[in-house]
Amino acid sequence: MISAWDSLHSATLELVRSTPIKQRLIRVHRRYLSTLAIEQLPSEVRAAFAQMMRAFTDVLPLRGEDAVVASVRKMSAQQADECAALIVEIFGVLSRIEWAQRQTAPVVQLRSVELPEEEFAVPALIASN
Repeated sequence: MISAWDSLHSATLELVRSTPIKQRLIRVHRRYLSTLAIEQLPSEVRAAFAQMMRAFTDVLPLRGEDAVVASVRKMSAQQADECAALIVEIFGVLSRIEWAQRQTAPVVQLRSVELPEEEFAVPALIASN
């Protein structure tokens, strides 16, 4: 299973492409956000994530389209920008939390730092013609 951090990282990278913002949002939802369970997220971002996911599905679709396409189609340019910014903000919070966890995690040394001299020995090369 892909982690929440990986999903949001990929979503953020998708958002910086040159295609129109609404196309990027639809692709981000389909590829990275639709499979992300809210339980995978820290409590600090769950409400914002739930609000964003509702925005992706709050419009009744026309025949031949799904709720995500209909909802993004109905968004104003400002709403689409705000939705994209929220994705980046959530990713930023996750990154800060993950960084903080790494700082407090104990360091486990698996091997001695001091290596015997023979580990660095290089056999002499013999030149022959």
